[in-house]
Amino acid sequence: MSVYLAEFIGTMFLILLGDGVVANVVLKGTKGENSGWIVIAFGWGMAVFVAVFCVAQVSDAHINPAVTIGLACAGKFDPSKIPGYLAAQFAGAAMGAFLVWLTYKDHFAITEDADSKLAVFCTAPAIRNSVSNLISEIIGTFVLVFAVLHITSPEGGLGAMDALPVGLLVLSIGLSLGGTTGYAINPARDLGPRIMHYLLPIPNKRDSDWSYSWIPVVGPVIGGVLAGICFVAIG
Repeated sequence: MSVYLAEFIGTMFLILLGDGVVANVVLKGTKGENSGWIVIAFGWGMAVFVAVFCVAQVSDAHINPAVTIGLACAGKFDPSKIPGYLAAQFAGAAMGAFLVWLTYKDHFAITEDADSKLAVFCTAPAIRNSVSNLISEIIGTFVLVFAVLHITSPEGGLGAMDALPVGLLVLSIGLSLGGTTGYAINPARDLGPRIMHYLLPIPNKRDSDWSYSWIPVVGPVIGGVLAGICFVAIG
């Protein structure tokens, strides 16, 4: 398996299981309907665990453009590989979202709330304030990437046995910092599925909220860069 295929598969699993838990909570008629934020946060943490464990030995399981860029800023990743990693991550995220739609297709059809349908695919702020929302994404991603940089092996990889700490890290961020924007902390996680929401034939869906879509892309990139710079500066 190539590193790019590994990143595609890892990110696909991340979104399949992460967006999948959101679908299980917010869509009508599911077994997990209305089970709440705690279930979503745990689901995302376990999604990260599964994704990292499956592909870490091949690609170091970045599964997140902000992690890839942050590692490069810290000197732990070859910058020439960034375009390939990012392309694989965005494509994998889109495929994962497609599989979530395929799994929950009947539940999308009977759910009346268009906001809930959009929430399966991408994030939205609890209080819409561009500056505050951007800061929230920067802080959450800074915590993610800075902690990942300390988890990484000397060679710059996460390693399969580090999958659980990374999953717990994402769980902690979700429980503590996720209440403002839904903690995208990953440009691919948000933009890839948002594009699929736009493209897929979901009955009675709303617009894909493109006016907000830049925040969960730009914020995580800034957070990842700042984490990489601070990691090097602290040394």
